[in-house]
Amino acid sequence: MGKNKKHSVTYFDMQFVTSSISTMLVLLLLGMVVFFILTANNLSVFVRENINFSLVLSDDIKETDARKLQENLNKEAFVKSSVYISKEDALKEHTQAMGTDPREFLGYNPFTASIEIKLNSLYANSDSLAKIENRLKANKQIAEIKYPQDLMDSVNKNIRKISIFLLLLAGLLTFISFALINNTIRLAIYSKRFLIHTMKLVGASWGFIRKPFLRKNIWIGITAGVLASAILLGGAYAGVQYEPQLIKIITPEVMIIVVSSVLLFGIIITFLCAYFSINKYLRMKAGTLYYI
Repeated sequence: MGKNKKHSVTYFDMQFVTSSISTMLVLLLLGMVVFFILTANNLSVFVRENINFSLVLSDDIKETDARKLQENLNKEAFVKSSVYISKEDALKEHTQAMGTDPREFLGYNPFTASIEIKLNSLYANSDSLAKIENRLKANKQIAEIKYPQDLMDSVNKNIRKISIFLLLLAGLLTFISFALINNTIRLAIYSKRFLIHTMKLVGASWGFIRKPFLRKNIWIGITAGVLASAILLGGAYAGVQYEPQLIKIITPEVMIIVVSSVLLFGIIITFLCAYFSINKYLRMKAGTLYYI
C-alpha cells in the first residue's frame, strides 16, 4: 500500500515536471517572437532617429540668428534633437579628418555653418520629409537641405518587410504553441480519464472534478512561464552586458511586456486546454473510454 502511494506521488511529480518543461520550451519560443517583434520596432526607431537631416545655412548669417533658428527648430514636432555646427567647427572637423587646412591654399574658410537634425521616427519617411523640405526652403536663412533619401527609403522598405514577416511568424507560432501545449495537457488528462469517470460515478459534480485539474495546470502554466521568462531575461541581460548600446533597443519596457506576455499566455492557454480536455472526458460514457 505504502509503495503504491509512493509510486503515485512520484508519478504525479514527474508528470508535473515534464509538463512544465515541455510547456516552458513552447513559451520560450513564443516569448522570443514577442521579444523580436518589440526589439525590431525599437531598432527601426533607433535607425530612423539616427539618420541626419542637414540644413546648410546662408554664408552671411550671424551666429545669434543661427542659434535662434535652432531654438525655433527644436520646438517643431519633427525634430528630436539638433546640433549647431559653426563655420569654425566645420573647418576644425575637416582639418582633423583630412589632415590639411583648406585655408593654407584657399586663403579663406570655405565651409558654412549648418544645423544637424535628428528626426523623430514618425517623420522619417519620404512623404513627411518632402513636406518638411518644402516648408524649410521658404526660410531664406537656409541655403540647402541635405538628407540621404535613398538610405531612408531603403530602411523604411526593409522595416516593412521585417515587420510583416515577424507578424506572420508570430501568428504561426501562436497556433503551433497552442497545439503543442494542448496535446501535452490532453495526454496528461487522458491518463486520468478513468479516475474522472470514477468520480462521476460517486456523484461528484463537474465543477468539483475539474477543480484539481485546472489548479494543477494553472500552476504548470505559471511554472513554465516563470522559467521561460527567467531564460529570456538572462539572455537579454547577457546581451546588454556584452554590448551596452543594446539598452536603447532592449529596454526595460520591452522585457516587462515580454515577461507579462509569456506568463499571461502560459496561464490562459493551460487553463483553456485543461478545461476543454476535462469536459471532453466528462461527457463520455464508460464504454467510450476504452476505445480512445
